[in-house]
Amino acid sequence: MFTHIDHIGVVVNSIDDALATWRDTLGFALLERKTVPEHGVEVAFIDAGNGTVEFLSPLDPASGTARFLASRGEGTHHICFAVEDIGAALAELKRQGVRLIDETPRQGVHGLVAFVHPKAANGVMIELLQKSVYHP
Repeated sequence: MFTHIDHIGVVVNSIDDALATWRDTLGFALLERKTVPEHGVEVAFIDAGNGTVEFLSPLDPASGTARFLASRGEGTHHICFAVEDIGAALAELKRQGVRLIDETPRQGVHGLVAFVHPKAANGVMIELLQKSVYHP
């Protein structure tokens, strides 16, 4: 079902501050930065060699990302796994009784996404991604 880890999502207070550390100090290359108003976040992706790290900073104080940041602080938000067929993957997870946040996929930054509830995976939120736009 899962083909590989696509990225690790890290929630931050400020994309600028995160890039000052990860790009400017640690030397990782910035791949993309954009505002995603429909999700209430600004995101930036850096090249981590065999995957990427996505930084998410909330724009909307009522968003899930803002609530996560307020309750847990900065840090790991999710692990994203690539899948070839997100519909089939969700159906199989549902068949197995896995608790899902999204039972149907929605449009994400790089394709269709859906999230598995952290309570289903030892406290780790899992994102499924069926890519529709090339991104290393």
